[in-house]
Amino acid sequence: QVQLVESGGGLVQPGGSLRLSCVASGFTFRMYPMYWYRQAPGKEREFVARISMTPRLNGMTMTYGDSVKGRFTISRDDGKNTVFLQMNSLKPEDTAVYYCNTRVGSSEAWGQGTQVTVSS
Repeated sequence: QVQLVESGGGLVQPGGSLRLSCVASGFTFRMYPMYWYRQAPGKEREFVARISMTPRLNGMTMTYGDSVKGRFTISRDDGKNTVFLQMNSLKPEDTAVYYCNTRVGSSEAWGQGTQVTVSS
């Protein structure tokens, strides 16, 4: 079955950086878009970023939530079945559990999440 395992979270000071990873299994990774979401305490889950499947012809596309544009970068390594989220210029309001997500057929899969805490 589809499995997603996130890692890379932790405690970082404001202005710092972190790189999250999500290793996928159970499906043909390169053929599916991948997503990052986050959920802060007491708030709804929020879209962070999306990366398209790796196309044969035209370039890959990335989409970001307004709150992270210009600071976060999503990327993927199809050879390692891994999607990354590089987070720079972190702010206290970025504190949340970050989740990896994909949709395979009629199924939606989520990882267990990785905690990111931005605090001095």
